[in-house]
Amino acid sequence: MTMRTDTFLYFAYGSNMLTRRLLGRTPSARTVGVATLRDHALRWHKVSKDGSGKCDIVTAAGSMVYGVLFEIALSDKPALDTAEGLGWGYKQVALEVQTASGPVQALSYQGTNIDYGTKPYDWYKTLVVAGAREHGLAADYVQTLEAVATVEDWNKERAAENLRALTAR
Repeated sequence: MTMRTDTFLYFAYGSNMLTRRLLGRTPSARTVGVATLRDHALRWHKVSKDGSGKCDIVTAAGSMVYGVLFEIALSDKPALDTAEGLGWGYKQVALEVQTASGPVQALSYQGTNIDYGTKPYDWYKTLVVAGAREHGLAADYVQTLEAVATVEDWNKERAAENLRALTAR
């Protein structure tokens, strides 16, 4: 894969897998394809500013996280950092992910504000599952995502605003 010098590869494994959501944050994002992260597992324990659980990746020998690889302009990175809460809840990490063309280096984010008892809002899980389906992630992996327990967001306006990513153009 040939990379331009004014872009970076980003491995999305949570709600940013949904292309419309990511494009709302980083308009230059271009889908490269499905990727996997070996020896890691997906957890929903990263505490968001809204108090709910968001996706995180943790080291777990023998496990695998599916996600989507995007190429994004460097000029959009500050907006992605802000959306991801870089410095508050997430840190940036460099990862080797597997693609159909072989391994590549990509940036992603890993949780720093963790509460193992937290649960995601129902709308957040809906976005994660929608992104997984959009990109054709493995059916058993999608079923695992669908099985995650959620809580209802008491803030109906926030829920509606976030779910607009399902229909945004």
